Amino acid sequence: MARKQKIKAEEKADRRIPTTRYCPEYREGLTGAQVQEHRLHGWTNRAVDPPSKTTKEIIHENVFTYFNLIFTILAVLLCIVGSFRDLTFLPVIVANTLIGIVQEIRAKRVLDKMTMLNAPHALVVRDGKTWTIDAEELVLDDIVIFRAGNQVCADAEICAGEVQVNESLLTGESDEITKRRGDKLMSGSFIVSGQCHARLDKVGADSYISKLTIQAKEMQEGEQSEMIRSLDKLVKCVGIAIIPIGLVLFGQAFLLQGEGFRSSVTSMIAAVIGMIPEGLYLLASVALAVSSIRLAQKKVLLHDMKCIETLARVNVLCVDKTGTVTENTMKVQEMIPSGEYEEEQREPLHMLIGDFAAAMSSDNITMEAVKAYFSVASGREAVAKTGFSSATKYSSVTFADGAYVLGAPEFVLKEKYPAYEAEILNYASKGARVLVFGSYDEEIDGKPLHHGIVPLAYLLLANPIREAAQETFRYFAEQGVEIKVISGDNPVTVSEVAKQAGIAGAEQYVDASSLNTPEQVREAVLNNTVFGRVTPNQKRQFVQVLKEAGRTVAMTGDGVNDVLALKDADCSIAMASGSEAAAQASQLVLLESDFSCMPQVVLEGRRVVNNIQRSASLFLVKNIFSFLLSLLSVVFMFTYPLEPSQVSLISMFTIGIPAFFLALEPNKNIIKGRFLTNVFLKALPAALTDAIAVGALVIFGETFGVNTTDISTAATMLLAIVGFMILYTISAPMNKLRIAIFAGSIAGLLFCSFYLNDLFAITGMSTKCIMLFVVFAIATEPVLRYLTRLVEKLRIYYLRLRRKGEEEECL
Repeated sequence: MARKQKIKAEEKADRRIPTTRYCPEYREGLTGAQVQEHRLHGWTNRAVDPPSKTTKEIIHENVFTYFNLIFTILAVLLCIVGSFRDLTFLPVIVANTLIGIVQEIRAKRVLDKMTMLNAPHALVVRDGKTWTIDAEELVLDDIVIFRAGNQVCADAEICAGEVQVNESLLTGESDEITKRRGDKLMSGSFIVSGQCHARLDKVGADSYISKLTIQAKEMQEGEQSEMIRSLDKLVKCVGIAIIPIGLVLFGQAFLLQGEGFRSSVTSMIAAVIGMIPEGLYLLASVALAVSSIRLAQKKVLLHDMKCIETLARVNVLCVDKTGTVTENTMKVQEMIPSGEYEEEQREPLHMLIGDFAAAMSSDNITMEAVKAYFSVASGREAVAKTGFSSATKYSSVTFADGAYVLGAPEFVLKEKYPAYEAEILNYASKGARVLVFGSYDEEIDGKPLHHGIVPLAYLLLANPIREAAQETFRYFAEQGVEIKVISGDNPVTVSEVAKQAGIAGAEQYVDASSLNTPEQVREAVLNNTVFGRVTPNQKRQFVQVLKEAGRTVAMTGDGVNDVLALKDADCSIAMASGSEAAAQASQLVLLESDFSCMPQVVLEGRRVVNNIQRSASLFLVKNIFSFLLSLLSVVFMFTYPLEPSQVSLISMFTIGIPAFFLALEPNKNIIKGRFLTNVFLKALPAALTDAIAVGALVIFGETFGVNTTDISTAATMLLAIVGFMILYTISAPMNKLRIAIFAGSIAGLLFCSFYLNDLFAITGMSTKCIMLFVVFAIATEPVLRYLTRLVEKLRIYYLRLRRKGEEEECL
């Protein structure tokens, strides 16, 4: 009841009526009555694109499928001819559909709850007080406070303050733009530095980002992982092929061979059912849904389900030093005066830096650390200030007596840097991050400085290494995942931190500020591990270079300077403790900001893809076999030998039940090759063995005058033998669970064959039939073995040709 009322309220909110516009004083904001007026008139900031499918949509998508329509038509045909025994496939289809619905709804509830708990929040001023609320609860004309790291949630106009904004997600340009009073903020952009009060001018569907979302929605729906794309392709091909094949088989049996209408219908339906991978797509959906629940239990939020598979295929992981290798906290270890300070005879450094820190806002962890260490200030008023920018690598405060700058040595000392380089590198080599504090004799406008500052002090800061860092990076090294540490800090410092974290190749570092050409960038990225002084645009370049080199790239980040690279990576991972912009731009969010859980996330991806790949091979054996046997029956003019109930029996115990359990098993194997190719090559030998054995059995049976009913039973048993052989091969190496699944499947098939024989059309066999069956049963093992070897040789030969072609192309 409460849910229905909520839906009605939301629908009512979608219907907007003209409302009064307000321009409140930025310190007071809207009154409660004004907020309620806008809310009742529908002027809220609700997203245009719901985060997940509704329960109704899930049920509709699982019930009204193309193959369910085919099965319904087949069931009607069987009822018309009175072959009710052959309706045994229906309970399986119903069960599959119900399982799919239940698992998807269960996953939806878990993810919706997590999404709601971790939804974007906003700092809003109402009735003169500041409140933290969900971004969707904002209304038109609300006064919102935007700080560094926030993503702008609706189009707004700045009322007070100054910020630097990155609009790259909207315009593609990575330049940081300074916005002051009267300037517009576009939703979807994010605040790099500074703080401002802004009045919301366009909310919900009217905002700029909402219009882009509506335009991009259709394109986004087409984006799928390789596995789902492959399954879609397979299902579409089968869906198109079964109709003409079914008509040809029916026509051949009924018109050319003179079979009765009932016999022709049942043989045609058996062939069609055999070609439909009815549980395969469902199995993939269930496995992904279960994975999303498992990841949620590990405090990992998925924004995009397809990243589960992408993570499993990752072979390069780009990590930021702060927040990933180290804790997302920072402390000033020491302040060391420079020689210039002693010469200039200024006021106490602690007081000078204290005044600087007091004038700045706590918009990043570095400034928080500086404020904590230099807590005493004289109270001087700042004339102007510039927040830290990842592009210029400095922040500044201008007092009446001059301007002071705090930033990265290379960026603030500029041409003077070589004179101080040895001293700075000495501090950095111990793993400390070195910042230079000094005076500047020109006006500062937030752009790169024209010349070097006069250094007054060195500030040594450090982040503690995460406890589980060494163990985590050791795991990735064992799994063949290459680590790239990308940071804005001094490369010597980053290299030392990487060594302490146990990252292989940490001594191979590069100063990214020295990379000026695309060729230099490519050479550096492919041959080094640690990168310092990296700009946001360079991070994006690094990801693009790795992808162009054929790598599958995952990127972790927590700051606004990581957003561009996160958007371009194959799989993006954000820390929840970082900036809101990074979390919203990522496919996956670590809610506890614990990088040590990444191995479990990768293992979850591998488990899903490897197990679905293995289970898909079982399904494809039946599909390829049915297709080949249908062709053989047309060429050699014999009726398809199996009945629908027999196909259901084999499917249940050699495919359906074992595939379901195997798909949920742990699997740590590294994923290699393409999904559809891997599945097809695994299934082909068994499918060919089935087709050869059953086809030959039918032809020999007709030659020796064996009853068609006996042939059907013998063919069913032959399929069971080959099915269990391939199941054993796919399940290897065996463990207790797999042995139980294997033995249970055999026991289930034998039970149904002996005690439910009438239901599944299993009859006694004549002596001739038994002799043929024994001969072909013995022959199946060597045929399967030699076909497997042949397919493997062909695969290796194909890979060699492909590799040779790629080498020639490179030359």
